[in-house]
Order: sequence, then C-alpha cells, then structure tokens
Amino acid sequence: MERKSHIDTFGAVALTAFALHLAFNQVVIKVTAGGFGPVFAAGLRSAGAVLVLMLWMQLRGVSFRIAPQARLWAVASGALFAFEFMCMYTALDLTTVSRSSVIFYSMPVWLALASTVLIPDERLTRRKVLGLALAMAGVALALSDRSTGNASWAGDLLALAAALSWAGIALLVRVTPLADVPPEHQLMSQVLISAPILLLLAPFAGDLLRDVAPIHIAGMAFQIIGVASLGFLVWFWLMKRYPANSVASFSFISPVASVIFGWLLLGEQIGASVWIALGLVTAGITLINRR
Repeated sequence: MERKSHIDTFGAVALTAFALHLAFNQVVIKVTAGGFGPVFAAGLRSAGAVLVLMLWMQLRGVSFRIAPQARLWAVASGALFAFEFMCMYTALDLTTVSRSSVIFYSMPVWLALASTVLIPDERLTRRKVLGLALAMAGVALALSDRSTGNASWAGDLLALAAALSWAGIALLVRVTPLADVPPEHQLMSQVLISAPILLLLAPFAGDLLRDVAPIHIAGMAFQIIGVASLGFLVWFWLMKRYPANSVASFSFISPVASVIFGWLLLGEQIGASVWIALGLVTAGITLINRR
C-alpha cells in the first residue's frame, strides 16, 4: 500500500469520522453501564473482540504467530490494556462523559513527557513545553472543578489512570520489539490477554449484570465490532497510509466531540470550568502534535 506524504480529502474525512466514532463510544459505554457492571462489560468487550479478530484473521489468512522476542512485551501490553479499560469503564460509571473525556484524552501529554525521557530522538521544544503546560493546566482545572453534583474524585482519578495506561501502551509499541509486530497481532494480543484478566476480576469489582435491556446489548455489540476489533483495524490502516504526526493532529477532535455528545445525548450539565479545561487540553494536544 502506497504511503501518502500528506492528508488528502479521503484521509481527513476518515480521520474525522473515526475521532467522532471514538467520542460517541464514550456515550455508548456510559449507557451500556445500565445493563452491565463496568469491569464485566470491559471483559465482555475484549472477549467478543477476540472472536471477531480471529474470524477476520482467518478469512484474511493472517498468521496468529507473534515473534518470540515480542511475546513478553505483548503480555505487558495486554495487562496495561486490561488496566486501562477497567479504569475507563469504572470512571464512566462514576462520573460524566464530559469530565472523564477531558482527562482521558490528555494521553498525548503523558506520552510526550515519557518520550522525552525514554526516546533519545524526542526533545522538548518551546512549542511542546507550551503545549504540555496548557494541557496539564486543563487537566488540573478539570480535576479541581467540583461545581456539579456528578463530580467524582474516584471517577476523575480513574480516568487519569486510564490515560496513563494508554500512554504506556503507546510507548511500548514505540520502544520495544512490539514496534515490528503487525497491527493485527498487537490488537489481538491486547484483547486476548485482557479478556480473562477482566472477566476474572469482574466478580470482585461489583455487580456483573444490572437491568439488561436490548439497548445495552446493542451497545455492547457496537463496542465489540465497531470499536474494539474492526474499528481499531481501520485506525491501524489509516496509521499505515498517512504520516503519523498528521494522523495524531486529529486527536483533538475526540475530547471536544465527547463533551458535546455528553451534553446533547445525555443532558449532562457542563460548567464553564470544564469548557475552559477542554480548550486548554485541546490547544495543548494540538501544539504537542504539530511538526
């Protein structure tokens, strides 16, 4: 497949659509929590994604074998993936989509900070320092805002832990032998390892089933097929087709759209400080990702 040197019209539309897709998924997770306990839901999502990916790889003739030197790192990636979504699903069960999204999508901030320490070629420019400062100020403002009754310290801190875990996975893919593993294998290892971890922990993390209704089952199917398996395969395909820094520049759309979706679809009350925090995080991510 020919790699583009810039984002064309198709790429811009596809990346925008995918960012909106991820933002909408935050609302779906929140709604699905009405039928499934958060950790059990995360485990079901990973287990379902394993089946979808196995079928897809079988039909495409993709080998299931991972290079021996990458297997230990694949296990670490899967464990981080389990922790990330245990935190993320629980955060969305405790707090609003808008609050958790502002904090969760600060991931590029923590990745940029870690990269400057662990990757020799990465250095902090003035623009990146300004971006980091703005984004971190936004996260701090979001954490400090207690103006609504839906604010939850536990939910906010779990969303932050999820963001840090996500950054850890991205870092593993950059600095370990996982960098040479095909995207399908990376994704399969994450869902395959996280599924049993989450399902085993679920009984100790609260209720498994709540008031299950068709909307909750539909939401789970959307997460399995539309996000955790085929959705991320599309993302990996876009990453291979277009420059990574250009793809990353679209990451600011998801937190903005998540806040708007939470407001429009769930009727969440969003205080002025959350909008300001969102603006700071968005501006910071944009500066960090610019080249």
